[in-house]
Amino acid sequence: MPSCRKITTILFDCDNTLVLSEELAFEGCADLINEICKSKNVPLEKPFTGDSLIVEFVGQNFRGMMKSLQARYNFELRDDELEDYVKREEDVVIAKLKEKLVPCKGVDAELEKLAASGKYKLAVVSSSALRRVKASIEKVGQDKYFGEDVFSAATSLPVPTSKPDPAIYLHALKVLGKTAGESITIEDSKSGTLSGARAGIKVIGYVGPYPEAEKAKMEKVLTDAGAVVIMQDWAEFPAILAKIESGEL
Repeated sequence: MPSCRKITTILFDCDNTLVLSEELAFEGCADLINEICKSKNVPLEKPFTGDSLIVEFVGQNFRGMMKSLQARYNFELRDDELEDYVKREEDVVIAKLKEKLVPCKGVDAELEKLAASGKYKLAVVSSSALRRVKASIEKVGQDKYFGEDVFSAATSLPVPTSKPDPAIYLHALKVLGKTAGESITIEDSKSGTLSGARAGIKVIGYVGPYPEAEKAKMEKVLTDAGAVVIMQDWAEFPAILAKIESGEL
């Protein structure tokens, strides 16, 4: 017989989980990455676009992308160069988010119900830079649900990292004074799902923002990465949470 599970803490990825930001963000950094590749004489078959970056790097932050690209194309960025590009990328992306960002469909209603219940600590755990995450949730009015409980793999750790490294989840749990066993998280990407699962947290895989033609593939990707259940729409969240708390999941 399944045993009940006391859930006290609900963690949320930000990009394409709380807000529809991935396309805007990758569109914003494509030109910058092409500029970097040109300056380092990287022989690209064709320039990167927002769409091509999403396919390869969804769930990773800019530092993670640059680390992967340096390894792939065998070039190096000095520390000061990287820091300059990181700041430029933040500025470009934040400007786009402030102009066009909207919340994921249905998430605000669920946040409102969770906050009203008073039963759960709510926090954001993202790979993206803290300045960008805060700008995102402030733009759509979600900041009131999280206060200062917003954590960034790019900013909140002594050594910046990116999901799928579980470090940011482990850091968030430590700061919040919570355990993995009393927490759940919602993630839309392979790297994010791996990060949460590696931290020992039950992960709900969210595929709502993906195009219909991509959803079946992403369901498998997230399940293989460790998601315990797949959520198509935020309206499904209360039933999924109830199943986790009852021990059914």
